[in-house]
Amino acid sequence: MSANTRVEPLLPRFASIESIIERLKPVEPVYVLHPGRFQAAAKRFLDNFPGDTLYAVKANPAPLVLDQVWAAGIRHFDTASLPEIELIRGRFAEAHCHFMAPVRSVGVAKAAFERFGVTDYVVDCDFELDKLLSEVKSPKKLRIFVRIATPLGGALIELSSKFGATQEEGARLLKRVAESGAAPALTFHVGSQCLSPFSYAQAVEMARRTTQMAGVEIAAMDLGGGFPGPYPGNDVPPYHWYFDTIKEALATFGPSHPPVLCEPGRALIAEGVSLVTQVILRKGDNLFLNDGVYGSFDELTLPGWTAHYRHRVHSLDARNRVLTLDGKEKPFRVFGPTCDTLDVLPYPLTLPENIQAGDFIVFEDMGAYSVAIRTAFNGFYPDNWAVVGN
Repeated sequence: MSANTRVEPLLPRFASIESIIERLKPVEPVYVLHPGRFQAAAKRFLDNFPGDTLYAVKANPAPLVLDQVWAAGIRHFDTASLPEIELIRGRFAEAHCHFMAPVRSVGVAKAAFERFGVTDYVVDCDFELDKLLSEVKSPKKLRIFVRIATPLGGALIELSSKFGATQEEGARLLKRVAESGAAPALTFHVGSQCLSPFSYAQAVEMARRTTQMAGVEIAAMDLGGGFPGPYPGNDVPPYHWYFDTIKEALATFGPSHPPVLCEPGRALIAEGVSLVTQVILRKGDNLFLNDGVYGSFDELTLPGWTAHYRHRVHSLDARNRVLTLDGKEKPFRVFGPTCDTLDVLPYPLTLPENIQAGDFIVFEDMGAYSVAIRTAFNGFYPDNWAVVGN
């Protein structure tokens, strides 16, 4: 990190999650950072994606996580709001921020350009293009990405019903961008937790046709996010399938393709965070945890979401030694700690049948959206952190 990078106080470091449980006996949830996992995820993209990798800050804006992403070598960030830009540039002065949200409040683009030198913006309609050009009076310094919609399917959460122009509209907007003096570019988003590498090939082909229709040379193409996290319950293809498919699709542009970007969120940070929770009550086949859907588990409630979190159970014996509970299992209904009956996981957890109050359930791959969407409802707000490994 640079000398002007702000860092958090040093976190306690442990050899394992078991040692966290043994030494801290935490009665509140603990987010556990795994630096090696962040490094491996970043390397996957930096070594294999044929362009710049932008971390999608919305997936987890926690400063401690951002520090891990930066330390892993990521220098470009998909920032979707002025506060996200302020957060990144305030923490990493040399970071490259890209304002990749298609809709912005009045004056936000002007502030991002004048205060932080941001030059990448996205539009998907005339109104946003007009607003952008009226606020930033130096169009020749801008790279304006026209976002096109992609077909449904392939991803657990689609994103094209809210954003994205048709190919015909996109071609017309590209012409307008070129006429303004800005550098025209294209972008799309195939949807969150995309389980089909072919979705990227399909979207790249749509982008190629849109460019051809517009008759302009695009300065760049942003392939968006959607790269999946390795959750149980999903048939997640190997990452190299995505990179190989993308490279093959880009070859259709001819001898050379425009510079490309991507915006992974969960694929960069999901594996880097574990969550230690504690059972605070057992009532028959119902368990109550010290965290729930108003805290770290909100994403599980999304319509169509089929991914689960890997989990295991630990217990402390009479000598405060950590044991892993195994043996016969059964399904339990799991509630969070708030007073709301909606605070319940949307599916049962299969757990050892001898689990009891005071035991710990460790959830893996919790880096994406768990922290970003947590609330302080009823006064419960998970925000304890520790590090395992170097």
